Amino acid sequence: MGEGGRPCDQVRVRVPATSANLGPGFDAFGLALSLYDELVVTPGGSGVTVHVTGEGADDVPRDESHLVVRSIRAGLDALGVQVPGFTLRCENRIPHGRGLGSSSAAIVGGLAAAYGLAGEPVDRERLLRLANEIEGHPDNVAAAVYGGFTVAWLDGTVSDQAGGRAVRLDPSDGLGAVAYVPANRVLTKEARGLLPSAVPHGDAAANAGKAALLVVALTQRPDLLLTATEDRLHQEFREPAMPESLALVHKLRGSGLAAIISGAGPTVLVVGGPERTCPVPPDGWERHDLRVDPVGVQVWSMEAG
Repeated sequence: MGEGGRPCDQVRVRVPATSANLGPGFDAFGLALSLYDELVVTPGGSGVTVHVTGEGADDVPRDESHLVVRSIRAGLDALGVQVPGFTLRCENRIPHGRGLGSSSAAIVGGLAAAYGLAGEPVDRERLLRLANEIEGHPDNVAAAVYGGFTVAWLDGTVSDQAGGRAVRLDPSDGLGAVAYVPANRVLTKEARGLLPSAVPHGDAAANAGKAALLVVALTQRPDLLLTATEDRLHQEFREPAMPESLALVHKLRGSGLAAIISGAGPTVLVVGGPERTCPVPPDGWERHDLRVDPVGVQVWSMEAG
């Protein structure tokens, strides 16, 4: 349905790629990037038809188990709206399994589409909570929802049905990123499984300080990005799953570039201002020169005449 209960011909959604962690901001920091998945949802009929082009087109399901479809259904249920059937068209540009938030984009995009189908303006705070329930952690979904640079956390306890929360900050003018994307994938579950159950107090303290500094570096002082992106909690532990990525991080940082593992990897991200000069990618890798997306997920609804 469209606004005021009018039939909706079509809903279009654009949702950005995201990079989480950003070095020391493990499970908290996120950055929205100018690489987008686009969705078109056309209501009608009693089932779902799914068309996919681009990234993952040969791998994703074409039925109710598709992550975007599941997210649309979850959003419609939360909004109390019935849409028995629809056609979903996905144009995917965000690489899958590379640490650029493809699953978060699917979840946020599907939930946002549900708002469009319901004829409701997007409530971004509620959308984030719904997305966190599906994704299980709020860092990537927060950046996809709000755009810019986000700091996310869990509000409440398990018994209170803890929800994802986030604040959005404006990045420094001209801040951008270069993504080096390898051909191989790394599952988030695999990457997390390499992390130790405890870390030394000194390492935790060092990361806390660098995370605080990174907020300043990203919003005011990009000249501090190299030191502010130092990490002791997760990146090095993940080297067995992505040795080439860690080697590239070390090489780039050795040349003065603020290189990090993007999310759970294996993509390597260099964050910096317009003055940064990044080398060509290694053989078999793709390079994406990106800006920071300022707005997050966007929805457009077309009403039936």
